[in-house]
Amino acid sequence: MVKPTIMTVDDDPTVSAAIARDLRSRYARDYRIVRVSSGAEALDALAKLALRDQPIALIAADQRMPNMTGIELLEQARPHAPTAKYLLLTAYADTDVAIKAINDIGLDHYLLKPWDPPEERLYPVIDDLLEDWQRNNPDHAAEVRIIGNRWSEHSHELKMFLTRNYVPYRWYDVERDAETERLMSLAGATAAELPLMLLPDGTVLRSPSPLEVARGLGLRTTAGRPLYDVCIVGGGPAGLAAAVYAASEGLSTVIVEREAPGGQAGQSAAIENYLGFPKGLSGADLVHRATAQATRFGAEIVLPCEVAGFEARGPVRAVLFGEAGEVEARALIVATGVSYRRLQAPGVDDLTGRGIYYGANASEASQCEGDEVYIVGAANSAGQAALNLARYAKRVVLVVRGATLTASMSRYLTERITSTPNVVVRYGTEVVAAEGEGHLERVSLIDRAMGVTETVAASWLFIFIGATPRTDWLGRDVLRDSNGFIVTGPDLLNPHYDVRWPLTRAPFGLESSVPGVFAAGDVRLDSMKRVASAVGEGAMAVYLTHRYLATI
Repeated sequence: MVKPTIMTVDDDPTVSAAIARDLRSRYARDYRIVRVSSGAEALDALAKLALRDQPIALIAADQRMPNMTGIELLEQARPHAPTAKYLLLTAYADTDVAIKAINDIGLDHYLLKPWDPPEERLYPVIDDLLEDWQRNNPDHAAEVRIIGNRWSEHSHELKMFLTRNYVPYRWYDVERDAETERLMSLAGATAAELPLMLLPDGTVLRSPSPLEVARGLGLRTTAGRPLYDVCIVGGGPAGLAAAVYAASEGLSTVIVEREAPGGQAGQSAAIENYLGFPKGLSGADLVHRATAQATRFGAEIVLPCEVAGFEARGPVRAVLFGEAGEVEARALIVATGVSYRRLQAPGVDDLTGRGIYYGANASEASQCEGDEVYIVGAANSAGQAALNLARYAKRVVLVVRGATLTASMSRYLTERITSTPNVVVRYGTEVVAAEGEGHLERVSLIDRAMGVTETVAASWLFIFIGATPRTDWLGRDVLRDSNGFIVTGPDLLNPHYDVRWPLTRAPFGLESSVPGVFAAGDVRLDSMKRVASAVGEGAMAVYLTHRYLATI
């Protein structure tokens, strides 16, 4: 395999030699280091590499070059290196220009000179950029291959499972790709066995369940201990934060997750208001980092496990699985988050998974290239999806019940949506029906003020409405409000709930009506429904778990 290229661009011979030296000492085994001294020379080299179809992973350019600045070079480099990561080398005086370039040209990072020692100031930055590039540009020889129909709900679920678990794959559509006939013949498979999953070791999985896929990929599907200090149900931001803090502080920790780490946040194309990431980061990137952090500290992640029940067994808290099995722990943190509320309209349920989807993974956007896409919702998740899909779709129509976006969506998103030419917002509008033969073909929209219904052609409908907590499995002992959100802390003492708190001490801040069972993140009553607050509550839940464990 040809090594991907890292290109350095600097007109100062001393600086150019220094960064090339530092990069070669760490990355030369896996990357080809190309050193050039001007923007024009860089563009010429990039064109030649593109003509040879050689991958370009990173371009590191100095800002203060004569004739062409680093930002000007990087802006012109995009057609030659569309997937490359951009790193700008700057002086302190250029910081404002570099920050502006994050929005203007998609700059990934800027680095102040000098970067000595490189082990502290250069390599951590490059490592992060290259890891992200590798994740988005995998070695095709190591990829899973999936053969199916793009309008198949099972195929969609399988692709989502792989994407959310960071498993690279190649997709073959039986209606579009000629290669599918040959691959099916080699596998001895029929159309009734689709979707077909071909693993790199030659294993063939026929219409597999998520559990069969997880086992085939070698993912952990069973707990490794009979008893843990803490069990965390749900692997979203709150659950992952709890796992990081619990495991790093020496508690034996297991996360039980029904699909994949990340929750709704993991599907976000961009989280732009998360502290410490001026360029923003994708939900997948945030979750990938958090998962690696939790596992590095020793937390176990078991999936795909659908929880079906909960039992308090003296000092032990047991989580029961739907198919079979259980996990026991001395404390339980519920971080199951919320799911999107179902859209109640004729035809929607029948076409879900065949053109109608709840939520949208960032990687799905390319499948909508050249099409018209409809999105229902007015919160940040809907806005981020609209902007991501607009990169590929001919037009994106945001269907909003209210008269404005400002009440439910962050200002930076509303400004970007209104300035994106192929995104249209239809206010005061609802989807009242969906139709199609085998997959979505039409949706009916009603103007609430005028009472007029219009039917439009549509192949894609993404739904981002409401929030339903996943708490039915907890049974009667764990108090929830009328909408299913877990009541915690001082709220348990509100006479409205008529709770008999069993201990002489007051309940801890995130503790439920069952001592030793805590709730964190969106699943908790009156939580903020933001990624940062979920992470904070996950950490706080571990602090309170320590206090609880000290009392038993």
